Amino acid sequence: MTALTARTGSPFAKLLSVASFVPSRVVDNAEMCTYIDSSDEWIQQRTGIAERRWVGEGENVETMALDAARTAVERAGIDGSELGAVIVSTVTYYHQTPSLAAKLAFQLGSTGAAFDISAACAGFCYGIGQAESLVRSGAAKYVLVIGVEELSRFTDIHDRGTAFLFADGAGAAVVGPSDVNGIGPVVWGSDGGQASAITQTVEWSEALEGGTTPYIAMDGRAVFKWASGFIADAARHVLDAAGLTPDQLDVFIPHQANNRITDAMLRSLKLPEHIVVARTIRQFGNNSAASVPMAMDQLLSTGEAKKGQTALLIGFGAGLVYAGQVVTLP
Repeated sequence: MTALTARTGSPFAKLLSVASFVPSRVVDNAEMCTYIDSSDEWIQQRTGIAERRWVGEGENVETMALDAARTAVERAGIDGSELGAVIVSTVTYYHQTPSLAAKLAFQLGSTGAAFDISAACAGFCYGIGQAESLVRSGAAKYVLVIGVEELSRFTDIHDRGTAFLFADGAGAAVVGPSDVNGIGPVVWGSDGGQASAITQTVEWSEALEGGTTPYIAMDGRAVFKWASGFIADAARHVLDAAGLTPDQLDVFIPHQANNRITDAMLRSLKLPEHIVVARTIRQFGNNSAASVPMAMDQLLSTGEAKKGQTALLIGFGAGLVYAGQVVTLP
């Protein structure tokens, strides 16, 4: 057998930057209750959401992603042409092909690899797991990971079970080489047996024939049970994989699905009280693939979290899928 040349990269990888884009339109619970039979008190008690962001004039998946991406690249101190790969996680981009990643890479000046992934609310953590491997393998020196969603476009605003949950936004991070490890092993997986827990109401072929829009449908009880139990166990595996104990964490950034899910995870994980916990769902709603990077950027921007601190990231959603890792904050 002929021996093939192997390529190696940096011994370790880390997050060099994070950035986000928050849409301009604020939709509070008072407005939401003009679409559904509910109340501000009920929505906040059940989810923790007081308001959410929807796209405004001139804003869409592509513009949001590009804004967050440009800021992340600038904060990383590199030029877009240095990006060896661009990974975009989204379930709300209308074009099957070409990929949004390829279009964004061109606008950023990159001719590196570019591809979209569909991992719903776990997508950003999926992307970070791939980026870390690409940097360490030598396949790319710098990788841009973007999570972006325009969920308002796929939400039935008259569905009392989902209308108040979903929102829009984008988050991006640059992963690059490091002399010390800044990204722990990814722990990820799927449970396709529960695919019906979060779905779109009709297939695209049916939607095109019927002139309808596919909306998000969700079995809230099934998702709550799975996330508050199984995902808490997965988070423990993330810590174990990184060789850490809960008291060694500084920050916890779970997917912003529901404050009650976050509370259940905190109880299960028995995290110390000093740990900063992301709660951006209150003002941003559920941003799916964008929620983890948006929450990370918000915590760093407000000073609640600081550069160099150790954070546990965990995303989970439709599939059902999950992914998480421990990172050093940029």
